[in-house]
Amino acid sequence: MIRSRRSVPWIYRWSRPIIGAIAIAGAVLTAYLTIAKLTGGDVACGAGSGEALEAGCKSVLDSPYAIVFGLPLSLFGFLAYGSMSVASLGPLLIKPEGKKTFRKQLDEWTWLFLLAGGTSMAIFSGYLMYILATELQSLCYYCIGSALFSLGLMGLSIFGRYWEEVGQLFFIPIVVAMITLVGTLAIYAPINQPTADGRIPVEPPAVQPQAPYGWEITTESGRSEIELAEHLTSVDAKMYGAFWCNHCFNQKQVFGQEAFEKVSYIECDPRGKNPQTDACIAAEIQSYPTWVINGEKLSGTQLPETLAQESSYTGSTDFKYTIPGR
Repeated sequence: MIRSRRSVPWIYRWSRPIIGAIAIAGAVLTAYLTIAKLTGGDVACGAGSGEALEAGCKSVLDSPYAIVFGLPLSLFGFLAYGSMSVASLGPLLIKPEGKKTFRKQLDEWTWLFLLAGGTSMAIFSGYLMYILATELQSLCYYCIGSALFSLGLMGLSIFGRYWEEVGQLFFIPIVVAMITLVGTLAIYAPINQPTADGRIPVEPPAVQPQAPYGWEITTESGRSEIELAEHLTSVDAKMYGAFWCNHCFNQKQVFGQEAFEKVSYIECDPRGKNPQTDACIAAEIQSYPTWVINGEKLSGTQLPETLAQESSYTGSTDFKYTIPGR
């Protein structure tokens, strides 16, 4: 009597190559972001996406959430995607002749790694999507793409094979998710905590800005902030920004209301108050905020110490505010 051979679902046969392809794509994406960050290059945020979306994308990649242990977050993403690609494709390169037992063990170990790794990456990406929507309030195609990659890796690691021990599908993801969430909260906790020197981190905006004024500055300037602002104006330093840019708002909060009124600020969005779009185009401003001091450009929110150093400021440095994560 001839028995028909039970067909293997296509997802079981192709799950490893698909996981490997997604992981390689994620590794390429994060490698590009890491190289750009470490070399100080500009990241292309989508041609034709609009000035606001492009600046918003860059502001996300320059935010404190994009730095972990002093290194670009994308570097850790590259290592994670690289590990997932090796774990998924490695067993396919081992010939079964004479090594069936080893390959079976390797297949089991790597699937457990893929399940744990995919779950961890998906949970971490989910937290970053929450931060992107609630605190940064900006659109970042790279971040969304990486989150979709992570979600795909987790899904394929769960449904891409037949699990003999169903309990593994519940126990491992739950434990890994809890550890990842606790670790993530611990890593980013210092961003919104007072600094060791007693300086107050400025709070990111919690609501959408309204044209033409944007958010109202709520911090009070100290003597050092006022003196620094006056000095920056005296050396013809300029800050280019947009009313909707949350990092521009953080920069304003660092100065305080009285001091920032003394800063030479140039509004680049035509919908903003007293816009000077032509000046922004002439200065080749590519992201907000951008400082131009002595002919040099500084992109992103700057610490008062950095502005003081770049402008040769020698006055009081008892600054009241700092930037989260700095």
